[in-house]
Amino acid sequence: MQVMEAADAIEKHINAAVEPLECAREVARAALGIPNLPGYVGQRFAGLLGEIGRAIGGTPAEPVGRLRARLQSIRDSVPKDDLEAEKKTSSYGDKVSLI
Repeated sequence: MQVMEAADAIEKHINAAVEPLECAREVARAALGIPNLPGYVGQRFAGLLGEIGRAIGGTPAEPVGRLRARLQSIRDSVPKDDLEAEKKTSSYGDKVSLI
């Protein structure tokens, strides 16, 4: 359960980072339209756009984003039976039964 709690906490931080990165993506896209932008600078902006897309998704190549995909792989790696057993055990509380 601690793994799932950690994954949930990480997801909150990732979600908080998505909006600022979306804004950065829009600025980088706009920068590609700068008149007389040298090609080598445009390539740098395009590379930045690719990195943002890989991180948060929203592109045809990375619809989910690597951060969320990695987080899901962490969640998927926890055996469901073990998780259910731990939830059941923790629902009994910390007190030892004497019966």
